[in-house]
Amino acid sequence: MMVPDRTSGALSSLVLTPGGWVRGELRWHAGRIEGVWGEPVDDMASDGAEVVLPGFVDLHVHGGGGADAMDGGTAMATVAATHAKFGTTSLLATTLTAPPVELVRALTDLAPLVLRRPAGTARVLGVHLEGPFINPGRLGAQPPFTREGDVNEVQRLHAIAPIRVVTLAPEGARDLAMVASLVAMGMRVQIGHSNATFEDVERAMAAGVGGFTHLFNAMSPLHHRGPGVVGAALALAQHAEIIPDLVHVHPGAIRVALRAIPGVYAVSDATAGAGMPDGNYRLGPQTVCKCLGAMRLADGTLAGSALTMDQALRNLLTVGLSLREASARLATIPAGYLGLPDRGVIAPSASADLVVLDAARRVRRVIVEGEDIAVPNEA
Repeated sequence: MMVPDRTSGALSSLVLTPGGWVRGELRWHAGRIEGVWGEPVDDMASDGAEVVLPGFVDLHVHGGGGADAMDGGTAMATVAATHAKFGTTSLLATTLTAPPVELVRALTDLAPLVLRRPAGTARVLGVHLEGPFINPGRLGAQPPFTREGDVNEVQRLHAIAPIRVVTLAPEGARDLAMVASLVAMGMRVQIGHSNATFEDVERAMAAGVGGFTHLFNAMSPLHHRGPGVVGAALALAQHAEIIPDLVHVHPGAIRVALRAIPGVYAVSDATAGAGMPDGNYRLGPQTVCKCLGAMRLADGTLAGSALTMDQALRNLLTVGLSLREASARLATIPAGYLGLPDRGVIAPSASADLVVLDAARRVRRVIVEGEDIAVPNEA
């Protein structure tokens, strides 16, 4: 009896390739794209049509489906399965500020997912270490377990599971001192949860900082006599992540960022309530409430988000982006930022990571490394 090949297939539709839209047939084999054959069409052809986009690449995911990356056990598999249903085909498991023993436990439990993707889940590309090397005065919803920069701690964690992104606050001397070491280890270093000055950010970028974590949130704001982290990002950055749930950042501020920073890309910053009904969930040791499309602590502080990336795309369309540009902000740019040329694009030899959207831009089909993912009707 022959076992069916579940990583090969084809579909005919309007496909977004690096060169633009093509109406034709897309084929993949053994989890890799073979090519797209058809006729090029202009951007107007995508209006009101079913389309195939590169699968979304989310570099900041704490949770989803009622599970939190810090829970350990099978929690991260639940998170990856939840987000796959909404078009995310690759993601970074994102930690919280926590004592060393808790970070070790979380990374130990999620490490096997990086080595082998379970069926029905998004690919876990590695870890986004958000904290503990952040400013205690800019915690946001991070637990109060901050500490000074320690490159040895990062090395120990990296030996357990690959760390791809580190968020830190560079105003701490030890945090700034370890930036170059982290970059040399192949990590992307980002500024976030920081009260840094413009000059602090300049020094950090000279040392190798490459991005900014959830731009505008949990960082020193722009003032004309003290530009802070926000001002420095708008003036100097090539890349920054932003949470386009239209709660964390006003649409007008999103437009400012898009105009100033070439490589702005969307992240969900999703927590356990993503993909779940309203109610109480966990964010590390804290209880958070999902209500009116947002996640909050008891005092009203935003605590990550309830965002899924398909909704992020629809929100960017309302801000004024074209479908082609919105797709780039959710797939091509974050994949390129992380140095992954075979993700976030529909091109020969790239991973067969695809999302099919209907005319209302609702998810109708998701393919991860050639595998069809079951998508609920309400996705």
